[in-house]
Amino acid sequence: MLKLGEKGAIPQRDNKTYAIAPHIPCGVVTPDLLRRIADVSEKYNAQAIKITGATRIAIVGLAEEHIDQVWDELQLDKGAAVGLCVRSIRACPGTTFCKIGRQDALGMGMELDRRYHGRELPGKFKMAVSGCHLSCAESWVRDIGLIGKKSGWQVVIGGNVGAEPRIGEEIASGLDDAQALQVVEKIVQHYQENANKNERLGKLINRIGIMPFKDAIN
Repeated sequence: MLKLGEKGAIPQRDNKTYAIAPHIPCGVVTPDLLRRIADVSEKYNAQAIKITGATRIAIVGLAEEHIDQVWDELQLDKGAAVGLCVRSIRACPGTTFCKIGRQDALGMGMELDRRYHGRELPGKFKMAVSGCHLSCAESWVRDIGLIGKKSGWQVVIGGNVGAEPRIGEEIASGLDDAQALQVVEKIVQHYQENANKNERLGKLINRIGIMPFKDAIN
């Protein structure tokens, strides 16, 4: 039998109920999916539906005995909301919808999600993709951030908004989609091979230095 954590159930403050966060790649939903989430939440007396900072939709305040039925009826994968892994990828509308987008942030975000969501790593790992320099997806404060420029993708690394906030550092720019994905893979691999347990990418960079990290990637 799966433990509650393996079912994606997150204990709440009352120590009686749980929240779950279905995986919704880049936060893109259809009306039918929203209706299904609402119907299932209502059926099992959820206390709230919360749109999270990571563009997930968390169903909050579920009874333990309802967790399995809720997942069965949602027909959605579990989101990587906790644990030492790649969390949900954030992405702005990019050139798909936004008139000032420079690059296809949604397309890139969906591809990163397909490749990395839930991948186990030494520490918590967050990615974000912004279609222009305004960085609406907050790419500068993610472990890996992509920012769309007219000349291509700018890649920044090591940012976070935790107890010790850190702005990311540029590691590459002017990349097309394939080059950006290649750089991301090199970053993830180097982090996986060199980070200590629970060590965020920014702390790894602080420990070994940005230039050695850049040399290893390039």
